[in-house]
Amino acid sequence: MSDDGSGVRIGVLSLHNSKETKAILNAIEDLGHEPHWLREENTAVNIEDGTVELEPDVDLVANRLLLSNTEQPSESLGLAKIYDEVLPVLNSPSSVMTAIHKFSTATALAEDGIPVPDALLALSNDRLNDGRDKFGEEAVYKTAIGTHGGGTWKVGADELVNPRVGDRMAFLQELIERDDTAHRDLRVYVVGDRIVGAMNRYAPENDWRTNVALGGDVEDMTDKIPRDVADIARDAANTIGLDYAGVDLIEGHDGWYVLEVNPTAGFKGLFKATGRSAAPYIAQLAIEEAGGSVDEAKVEDLSASLDDSVPACKPMPKDAPSSEPIVIGYTEEVLVSGTSGSEMATAKSDTGATRTSIDTKLAAKIGAGPIKSLTRVKSGSRKGSKSRPVVDVVVGVGGNRHTVTASIEDRSHMDYPVLLGRDILKHYQVDVRRRTEEEYSDKEETLEEEEEEESK
Repeated sequence: MSDDGSGVRIGVLSLHNSKETKAILNAIEDLGHEPHWLREENTAVNIEDGTVELEPDVDLVANRLLLSNTEQPSESLGLAKIYDEVLPVLNSPSSVMTAIHKFSTATALAEDGIPVPDALLALSNDRLNDGRDKFGEEAVYKTAIGTHGGGTWKVGADELVNPRVGDRMAFLQELIERDDTAHRDLRVYVVGDRIVGAMNRYAPENDWRTNVALGGDVEDMTDKIPRDVADIARDAANTIGLDYAGVDLIEGHDGWYVLEVNPTAGFKGLFKATGRSAAPYIAQLAIEEAGGSVDEAKVEDLSASLDDSVPACKPMPKDAPSSEPIVIGYTEEVLVSGTSGSEMATAKSDTGATRTSIDTKLAAKIGAGPIKSLTRVKSGSRKGSKSRPVVDVVVGVGGNRHTVTASIEDRSHMDYPVLLGRDILKHYQVDVRRRTEEEYSDKEETLEEEEEEESK
């Protein structure tokens, strides 16, 4: 409980700045309780003399970690698991692990008798392609972990598929369509045992994926969904073990099927369709699970708006950044770090480059990797384009550290092994007159345009 006994302390574990996280924190405060935004600036766990102390000290944690687009979700799940050992956690890490892996979700639902489309996951290329025929002329091919419609494709009967796309496991799934002219599915937002809202999601023109993030349209279905469909949505969330979730269903000629159970479903589309925000209901559930109480009428009133303003509880760094921009030179000495070491190198600042770039030999020396994707680069001085691998590296500039996805290229014919792009330079002011040495070359090329590709 709060120090003054006025309410419970709810921590929202979220390392990002999403509208949903802000809305939940604001709803907790509006309902008369104490929100804490658990993020980098304020979160620590201290074990001393066998006692675990949490900073900040909270009564319950609502897990809002975004994992589907995280390179190493196990790291974040481990953080959530720490809290799970000590406190009640809504959307527990084990349940979220099941939910973000789409085939794991399908397996759990099928085992519990909840209808899901036929699907095939195989670790060998031969087995996956041998099973392609059973899905008919068109099938869905998707990565096991993905978000916002990314990592999902339609494949024809003659198209070969792989058990992995990049570093993500992939599988085949039955394509279910009831209406060939209007591609749609149904999202039902479940909080506890309550259906907060439901909406049809329609695919944008020239696409078949219905995600709102891709431009799909929405339609309110809250008061129109059949009772048995609402029951399927509740059962799906309960089977996976989620306290709040967006359950995606699709209607086939022989009934309804669950496609996904999303632990961090967005509120934007739901609010657009229904005029109702899920945030106050999640806040209510957290408060009541922690032993607090709320005014039900207040929850209903708050649900009529989506307050995603910056919460008063957002932690700030102890040392507030200066309003004066940090000035760096046209060339700078930087520290580049990978998984196996760090190296000092001279870098050139290029405000025309979207992305930072490092030399192939330097990348090998520091152990940069693994390769996340390929970026297609068009040079301002050449026709055509070429692909370069992209990896995570840490670049130290003037005492600051920046984790960026840098492209790797052979820069042996250039003067500088590192090129600082706008992903780093946006934090600085560049003084082109200041250099680490007087001699320099104009042989560098400017990265003017990039197009992300999945690595093969």
